[in-house]
Amino acid sequence: MAHLSRSLLVVTTALMACGLAEARPLHVRNSVPAAETIFDGRNTQYVLHFDGLVDHGASSMEVTNGEKVVEVLVPIGDSEPDALAASAPTLTPGRYQLHWRAKSVPDGEVSEGFISFLVAR
Repeated sequence: MAHLSRSLLVVTTALMACGLAEARPLHVRNSVPAAETIFDGRNTQYVLHFDGLVDHGASSMEVTNGEKVVEVLVPIGDSEPDALAASAPTLTPGRYQLHWRAKSVPDGEVSEGFISFLVAR
């Protein structure tokens, strides 16, 4: 019986140490493009830094024009643990939005948002 009590105490302590933290959304600390950036080069880098760790495999980024998805971006799997990053050829001139969905580690909370930018030539 003492062994069972000790085991329960160890499990309870381990769960408390793991932080049974409530899920919280990720927030963007900074981004490239920043809101309303104007691009005019041949290649565009997209980088989002968050205030927590990101599950790269379960997160996504895409570029939209209105309701239409014009570029699905593939996040770089070995980017920084708190960042989503991708690269793609620069789009034709126009107004776009970078739409992101990020799944946090370890709680699995999914956050999403948009960043508007322009492409000019």
